[in-house]
Amino acid sequence: MKRRTFIHLTSIAGLSGISLSFTECTPREQQAGEDNTRSNLEEMTVPEMQRLMGQGKLTSRKLTQFYLDQIRTIDENGPALKSVIELNPDALAIADAMDRDRKNGKVRGNMHGIPVLIKDNINTADKMQTTAGSLALEGNIAAADAFIVKRLRDAGAVILGKTNLSEWANFRSSRSSSGWSSRGGQTKNPYVIDRSPCGSSSGSGVAVSANLCAVAVGTETNGSIACPSSMNGVVGIKPTVGLVSRSGIIPISKTQDTAGPIGRTVSDAAALLGALAGVDPNDPGRHTSETAFPADYTKFLSADGLKGKRVGVEKTFLDKHEGVDNLISKALAHLRSQGAVIVEVDFMETQDVDGAESTLLQFEFKDGINKYLAGSNAKVKSLEALIAFNKTNEAEVMPFFKQELFESSQAKGDLNSKEYKAALEKINKVAGLLEKEFEKNNLDALCGPATGAAWCIDPVNGDFWTGYGSYGPAAISGFPSITVPMGNLNDLPVGLSFLGKPFSEPELIGIAYAYEQVSKHRVAPKFLPSIGKN
Repeated sequence: MKRRTFIHLTSIAGLSGISLSFTECTPREQQAGEDNTRSNLEEMTVPEMQRLMGQGKLTSRKLTQFYLDQIRTIDENGPALKSVIELNPDALAIADAMDRDRKNGKVRGNMHGIPVLIKDNINTADKMQTTAGSLALEGNIAAADAFIVKRLRDAGAVILGKTNLSEWANFRSSRSSSGWSSRGGQTKNPYVIDRSPCGSSSGSGVAVSANLCAVAVGTETNGSIACPSSMNGVVGIKPTVGLVSRSGIIPISKTQDTAGPIGRTVSDAAALLGALAGVDPNDPGRHTSETAFPADYTKFLSADGLKGKRVGVEKTFLDKHEGVDNLISKALAHLRSQGAVIVEVDFMETQDVDGAESTLLQFEFKDGINKYLAGSNAKVKSLEALIAFNKTNEAEVMPFFKQELFESSQAKGDLNSKEYKAALEKINKVAGLLEKEFEKNNLDALCGPATGAAWCIDPVNGDFWTGYGSYGPAAISGFPSITVPMGNLNDLPVGLSFLGKPFSEPELIGIAYAYEQVSKHRVAPKFLPSIGKN
């Protein structure tokens, strides 16, 4: 069972005080200085930015202005990627404040002065709207920051703006085009412009890949961080459901939803994860940790992170597509070269829940969206009113695909329904099955291709799924996953996803980092108009 970001519904009919401790060091760090040009600010990592700001050779204002210029040049003009739905008018003022703090000796942590873009389903109590990409929520200015936004501000991050997304996080229609929203239009893949960026965190993945921000925040219910990370050649971390708060985020499923970081490197994503993670008493997660969350995930970056690790590879994805097969073969060779033991397994079967995920999401979406809208500053106050708005404004809101998921969700009962409880029971069993898979084979991680190569954008027929999606079991179980570039097919990136047990982010970060350091598959996009056209 996959969701369309991804749960492809098959049965709708039936930091304060954080010390700087980056371990990454790259040759470019010796080249960058006061005369930074556009070319060497592009692809610059968060550790490099922090080092240069610490030396007084770079400022948060200069970095923020660079990204604002990039957005105007690449996102609004040129290839017109449409990954950013709104800019924060206070971004430069925040950057100035962070520069003053640094000058006065107050550095709040790894994210101090770093520009961050945030998906437009996350509340910010500032001058920006929170709309989930929908015209129905235009004018919705949140009364309070989401819990994770407050953490970002406390960590010294510069909130640069909001990213476009698949409208309503791709939970409006089973025939939608990833990256399209009625408010933001169609986000495009920066590698090949006529290809899908995948979703629903399309804008976040594209913006990071195209060097429009240092890092970005996405959200995932099933694949919405993993898939855009894979197709846009970046790193995405889908945390354990319970590590990162969902308070103040427009919901789909309280069982599966989570926010998470997207960066160009594992070290960048790990730096942002440290700022996002934290216990929120108003949002009890699906999983609870017996130990305190690490304040800094960059300390788990290790070139030896694969040594002695047992990694299960999904065997049903082998011999499926010659191009992907070649990438997997090279990936496994890299894993082995770093001391990993590879075990063939079939963990994808754990997500076979006979339509229960589709049922669960519809029940939980109705419950969650009604609560969110009722407490928001949006003009529509319920799912029923939202459906009516879309019908009244069909030409603008539903020109390509409709709202059958909204309508089927509205027809569901409340969370006391026997149908919902039966679906939840089936979903909860997936965690146990996945846990057994780890134990049976004594595994430290599972892995497989996150996706195939990106399909062409098709607003009429919707997305074309490639048959991959190894992130699914982690999404349904609430376990963590990390997606890392695995290579390119005809200029289109494909990612490798690593899955772990609850709260195993430190170990997964070490594994992903070790793979990244030996494989080095991140390549900046060239904004090709189509395959074969340079």
